Amino acid sequence: MPTRFLCLRTTTALRVALAGLFLAGSGGLNAPSLAAQDVADDRPGVAVLPFTNGGSFGPAQEDFQALEVGLQQMLLTEIAQNSSLRVVERAMLRSLLEEQDLGASGRVEAGTAAQIGRVVGARYVVTGVFMDVWGDFRMDAQVLDVETSEVVYSDQVRNDRERLYDMLVELAGKVTSGVDLPPLDRQIREARESREIPSEAILLFSRAQTYEDFGDRERAVEAYQRIVDEFPQMTEAQEALQQIRGN
Repeated sequence: MPTRFLCLRTTTALRVALAGLFLAGSGGLNAPSLAAQDVADDRPGVAVLPFTNGGSFGPAQEDFQALEVGLQQMLLTEIAQNSSLRVVERAMLRSLLEEQDLGASGRVEAGTAAQIGRVVGARYVVTGVFMDVWGDFRMDAQVLDVETSEVVYSDQVRNDRERLYDMLVELAGKVTSGVDLPPLDRQIREARESREIPSEAILLFSRAQTYEDFGDRERAVEAYQRIVDEFPQMTEAQEALQQIRGN
């Protein structure tokens, strides 16, 4: 089954629409939910916000910065393997955060995260923190119920950095089971668990997304192509490369 890789970019029209949502009314974030645009899709919506670096030591600082969005995209991609769930595109969330200058100086507050969830029609919003201490890697995740703005589940995974992909698969499973969402199909889960994705590939993928976010298409293509050549099992890179070349 092909990877359910979510588009990392958004159209100008969507950006304008999102900006309008935030500018509507006195509070901006109290704007109508985007869910009204797709009432036919009644699957539980899940949004994953960028991860926060909780204080890491070891590799170059730019790697940690890239992982903030790389882990976000990788986690939502794993959650999106479950067709019973509707995952909000990272590009849409990025547009919302940029429009309101949110998250620029650290982790988004729970109340604000819940408001973002309402705007994009998500039932749950996942926030995360990671810490890498010379290869000892840990990720903490919290799941907020958008309706109550309360944290309804929290958990962590910890392992060697080289097992980073395994940790992401494990964390995705914990998030969905922790709030009683429909489980991932067993065959799909086993297929994801059998993938061997080295941490180097995830770092390259994270850098590529950062380059793309900042409009550096050439470096993004170069990073994606390197993953395709050296780590072909990471099919997300091939799909991202096709998308960026098609734009």
